[in-house]
Amino acid sequence: MPPSKSSKKQKSIYQKLTELSGNLWWSWQPEVAEIFRQLDPPRWTEVSHNPVRLLKDFTPESLEERATETVLHSRIHAAYRRWREYMASHETWGDTHAGLLGASPTAYFSAEFGIHESLPIYSGGLGVLSGDHLKSASDLGIPLVAIGLYYEEGYFLQRIDENGWQQEVYRRAVIDDLPIRPAVGKDGEQIEISIETRWGAIYARVWHLQIGRIPLYLLDTNVEKNAEEIRSLTSRLYGGDHRTRIRQEIVLGIGGVRALHALGIQPSVIHMNEGHSAFAPLEIIHRRMADDGMSFDDALRDTAAQSVFTTHTPVPAGHDRFDAGLVDEHVGPLADKLGLNYEGLMGLGRVNPQDHGESFCMTVLAFKLSRHANAVSSLHGVVSRRMWASLWPWQAEEELPIGHITNGVHVPTWLAAQMRALYDRVLPDNWAVRSGEPEVWANFASVTPAELWETHAALKGRLITYARTKLRRKAERVGASAAELEEIKEALDPHALLIGFARRFAPYKRADLIMRDLDTLAELIQDSNRPVQFLYAGKAHPADDHGKAIVQRIVELTRQEPFKGRVIVLENYDISMGRHLVQGVDVWLNNPRRPLEASGTSGQKVVLNGGLNCSVLDGWWAEAFDGQNGFAIGNGRTHVNQDVQDDRDARALTAVLRDEVIPLYYERDADDLPQEWIRRMKRCVSSLGWRFNADRMVMDYVKSAYVPAAGGLSCRMP
Repeated sequence: MPPSKSSKKQKSIYQKLTELSGNLWWSWQPEVAEIFRQLDPPRWTEVSHNPVRLLKDFTPESLEERATETVLHSRIHAAYRRWREYMASHETWGDTHAGLLGASPTAYFSAEFGIHESLPIYSGGLGVLSGDHLKSASDLGIPLVAIGLYYEEGYFLQRIDENGWQQEVYRRAVIDDLPIRPAVGKDGEQIEISIETRWGAIYARVWHLQIGRIPLYLLDTNVEKNAEEIRSLTSRLYGGDHRTRIRQEIVLGIGGVRALHALGIQPSVIHMNEGHSAFAPLEIIHRRMADDGMSFDDALRDTAAQSVFTTHTPVPAGHDRFDAGLVDEHVGPLADKLGLNYEGLMGLGRVNPQDHGESFCMTVLAFKLSRHANAVSSLHGVVSRRMWASLWPWQAEEELPIGHITNGVHVPTWLAAQMRALYDRVLPDNWAVRSGEPEVWANFASVTPAELWETHAALKGRLITYARTKLRRKAERVGASAAELEEIKEALDPHALLIGFARRFAPYKRADLIMRDLDTLAELIQDSNRPVQFLYAGKAHPADDHGKAIVQRIVELTRQEPFKGRVIVLENYDISMGRHLVQGVDVWLNNPRRPLEASGTSGQKVVLNGGLNCSVLDGWWAEAFDGQNGFAIGNGRTHVNQDVQDDRDARALTAVLRDEVIPLYYERDADDLPQEWIRRMKRCVSSLGWRFNADRMVMDYVKSAYVPAAGGLSCRMP
């Protein structure tokens, strides 16, 4: 007689926490993260919130003892049970709406994935968007697998030296300290793929991470078969020259498809998140020709019908271009198998195949090899159709096959626990699984002003404490004086308006726009009745000296009176810092040079936590701002002269701060509540929370791209 369920041996606390730590699902479950933190709060901070490293400090016996001391047993059992139920559930949105993908999932390719700060294989917005895409796909139950690269040294750690200049520091990760396991084939061995080039083969092994229900496979060239320069090929994100970049991209695209084949996964849809993975459809075409005896043209037609391409940038430098020699050197062997000669291969990456002086563009290749293409906001769709109109010279600009799906953010990842408790009280019981539906958010207006303001004040206070801690640690590292350490205790005033600016320090984002008129900035900061303070964070690309100079200029300002202690720069911006910032600022400042912000998502995270955006009408804000849910810089018009535009926008920024933002923030009632400000906070959450979250975004991809592509249908997205 088989044993009854009750007689089965229960898993230990150690086993359950080990399993939980091995799936990044925990990273968007605050109550599960809190369990790990309570095991050893100081150590949790030291290991960058990495439960795999944390658990290494315990034996099964010592963990059991610690769980008893902290009364965590019931919470651990509940978390484990909830995770198992989540993984086993078949009652999801995807089961109803994405059944067509069940047998053959979507394969989502991206050069970076920002899942959590403990896994540093991301640099910024593109990676965080990719991570949010996977998390929402998991929550919605979408059949999807993801492909990326394993960067052993990740993106750089940012250190700002005594001259205010950014220095890059790289650290090699220990793979045993990460929730990564070998991806194994039918023989039980770790999968290894190879890619032929004109000078030899590149080999890559495949690793596996689990992001909730979604598997993420990462390719890694650090294998003994490779020459030393190839072994380090995937060590750093966005490092090296054009030769390094094209090699990374053939590993991601061609190697990624070969990895899927080795895993026995035959995707029905290929989603290229930006042009880095545009070689993937070429490998699919090759397999269709080899397996099904198709001609190149027929295989290209069918492969393009199942391919989705998302373009992310209207900045020309953001589109990878390679000279003909590099392309032939690295992709020539695959082109030979496709029956393409030199000019045939180069023509796929040129707007004008006959122009022998034109370089090979990965974005052009992606457009030519896909029938489902989208920008990432409505305005970006307009810009992209104008930017790439020469690819379809026979069509009117407004009819070009580039639609748009506006980006969104993963609500559970970016929503503060205190705000989550508030949501739970006023929104429907199942709001979290229906966050992409507008009616779910309507009742947020019922939140009492005092309750919302108190919650925001607590989050703002937490951010200020966090910022002071970061400043103190840096000061101690560089040997600051006792007086300097004492000054840090007074940095940032909890009662003063706090404006945050955090993103890549690319020149077009104009982090220093407010500094074009330092006299006016000083007046705003020194106003004893209505003071203003600014908190900055962000990294410049290692090769971008212009961006580094902007960082330096702001750092120098923080050392001068009257800006000292009221203009703050935090170094080494990452996901953890981002969470604190978007959850605690009063106002999120965004002033890119329009229309170069394709979408932007940091401001969407602020929305969820009750902060207000003050932004140029670009990217997502151009379709979000209604006059009552935040603030606009300028009127959306652009001047043909860049210097004139920058001056105009600087004046508009000063004006909106002086005439709208500051007065509204300091207009208080008898209870010291800024009632009109709070009304805008409510409108912001209720009108934008459903529109700019990743669940809505992924549902749009499923309905407008994945299902049509899986069914072999070509259609233009909205």
